[in-house]
Amino acid sequence: MILNDTVRQALTEGHLAHLVTLNKDGSPQISVVWVALDGDEIVCAHFNFYQKLKNIQRDARVALSMATGGKTNGLDNYLVINGRARITEGGAPELLNQLAQIYIAPGTTYAPDGAPAGYITRITVEHIHGHGPWSE
Repeated sequence: MILNDTVRQALTEGHLAHLVTLNKDGSPQISVVWVALDGDEIVCAHFNFYQKLKNIQRDARVALSMATGGKTNGLDNYLVINGRARITEGGAPELLNQLAQIYIAPGTTYAPDGAPAGYITRITVEHIHGHGPWSE
């Protein structure tokens, strides 16, 4: 799915995202993540192979939600994305340092020297919903 400019803006403004993956028993596992875009894929970085990554490896279905600020018709804006995720190895320190410029402050180095190469989660968007300019 090609993301429109309003969705792209919401995803790159530094709003914390809630990443939902599915545990083995089908229950949700929720993590707060920093997100960026790589083309039309949503990306987030991880130093270690956390539970959320194990879940994605087993079942690629994910949901991502974020409060985006602002109001539409008097109601708070929020974005929800359903998609499929895949994991690639390496690149976590670079992406986390890039995202730290937005989520913490310009000039911030988040990943320490010698940090593990880690993993990148890449989410292909299948459905966009929520409340805001993308739902009008």
